Amino acid sequence: MSEPSQPYAAGGGRANEDSAIASTGMGGAMDLAAAEAETLGTPPGGPGPQERARSLWSDAWHDLRRNPVFIISGLVILFLVFISLWPHLIASGNPLKCDLSKAQEGSQPGHPFGFNGQGCDVYTRTVYGARTSVAVGVCATLGVAILGSVLGGLAGFFGGISDSILSRITDIFFAIPVVLGGLVLLSVVTSNSIWPVIGFMVLLGWPQISRIARGSVITAKQNDYVQAARALGASNSRLLLRHITPNAVAPVIVVATIALGTYIALEATLSYLGVGLKPPSVSWGIDISAASPYIRNAPHALLWPSGALALTVLAFIMLGDAVRDALDPKLR
Repeated sequence: MSEPSQPYAAGGGRANEDSAIASTGMGGAMDLAAAEAETLGTPPGGPGPQERARSLWSDAWHDLRRNPVFIISGLVILFLVFISLWPHLIASGNPLKCDLSKAQEGSQPGHPFGFNGQGCDVYTRTVYGARTSVAVGVCATLGVAILGSVLGGLAGFFGGISDSILSRITDIFFAIPVVLGGLVLLSVVTSNSIWPVIGFMVLLGWPQISRIARGSVITAKQNDYVQAARALGASNSRLLLRHITPNAVAPVIVVATIALGTYIALEATLSYLGVGLKPPSVSWGIDISAASPYIRNAPHALLWPSGALALTVLAFIMLGDAVRDALDPKLR
C-alpha cells in the first residue's frame, strides 16, 4: 500500500483543506483580500463601528457646517428671529408714535434712520416690521408644507382616482395668478390681523408642495426596501411613516425653505397694494407704500424698509439653496 504524498501532521486536516482551497485559486484570493484589508487598516471581517456610514441627514449637516453661504444666511435669519421676538431690546421707541413736526426729517441722535412722511421713527418701525413679516412667512410656510405634504403624499402613495382628482385640482389652483387672487379675495376682508393673509397664502401655495411631495412619494415607494417591507406584511401607515416619509421629505424641506422668503415678499406686495395688512399694523409693505409718494423728499423712509425686506428674502433664498446642495446627492 502506498503512503499518501502529503501526510497529516498536527492539524493536518486543516493543512490539507487549505491546500485544497489553494489549488482551486480561492485561497489565494482570500489571502490577497485579507492582506489588502490589513494594509488599509481594516479588519478582514469588515469596517469597525468607527467607520459606520453616515445617514443622509448627518451627511447633509456635515456639508452645511462647512458651507459659508449657509453660515451667513443662518446668522442673518437668527438675527431676524431675535429682533422679531424681542424688538424692544434694540428699539426702545413706539412704532405707532408719530410727530408731524418731524415729518420727512433725516437722521438725528436717537433716530438713526430719520422719520417718514407721518413723522414716525423709521428705525423703530423697521425693527418692529420684522416681527410681522417673519411671523407671516413662517406660519404660511408651515401651513403650506403640512397641507401640501399630506395631500400630495397620500395621493402619490395610493394613486388611482384620488391621485387623478388631486392633479386636476392642483391644475386649477396653478391657473390662478397669485397677486390677482389676493386682490380679489383679500379686498373683501376688513380684519387687521395677519391670519387672512396667511390663509390666502396657504390656499394658493399648497399645490406646489403637493406636487413635489407626490413625486417624491411615488419615487420612494418603488424602492426595494419598501417592497420588502410590504412583502413582510407592513401596514400602509407603517410604510408611510417609517419607510417612505423619511426618504421623501428632503425635497419638500428644500422647496419650503426657499418659499418662505417668497411668502415674506408676497405679504409686502399685498400690503403695498392695500389688500394685505392694514394700519395700525406695522409691516415693511405698509411702510414702503406710505413712503413711495415722498421718495424725492425723503428717500430714507423708503430705503430702510425696502433694504430690510430685500435682505430677509435673500437670506432665506440663500439658505434654501444651501440646503438643496446638501440634500441633493446629484450635486455632491
